[in-house]
Amino acid sequence: VQLQASGGGLVQAGGSLRLSCAASGYTFRLYAVAWFRRAPGREREFLAAMSWSGATPNYADSVKGRFAISRDAAKTTIYLQMNSLKPEDTAVYYCAGRSGTAYNFWGQGTLVTVSS
Repeated sequence: VQLQASGGGLVQAGGSLRLSCAASGYTFRLYAVAWFRRAPGREREFLAAMSWSGATPNYADSVKGRFAISRDAAKTTIYLQMNSLKPEDTAVYYCAGRSGTAYNFWGQGTLVTVSS
């Protein structure tokens, strides 16, 4: 499975951005997909996840109500819609997939910078 994230950029506080993650290869192996981020000097942080079937999304408290994870019907792209962005959302964002209990497929990351 290959994952490639895109859509990052510079946005003002309060703005919105949608990240995309193109999935290819043996995607039928995926059980769930997720988004993570890593801000400068901080640990990697879980943001949102959903089953590959599209059911039961769940979110970190830090982004609940502002971010939404989704997947297109063709099962080729995973999205992260980010609204009401804050400067503390500045980070490199990663999409990930898992075929078992741990996330074992990772995209290369896309940088999101939120200016105040």
